[in-house]
Amino acid sequence: MALDHDILVWFSKSFGLFYLLALSLIVLVYAYWPANRKPFERAANAILHDDDDKPYRG
Repeated sequence: MALDHDILVWFSKSFGLFYLLALSLIVLVYAYWPANRKPFERAANAILHDDDDKPYRG
């Protein structure tokens, strides 16, 4: 079996598709995992509780 251009293109497209699907699934599982809820909420609200970040009144 010779590795011609069509076979290599098919393999690279298939590998890329499955790689991106797996990576997306891993990211979604990590983002919605219940144990990660508190750090994400803390990060989302961190800017709201910062009292040092006020406009300059010279």
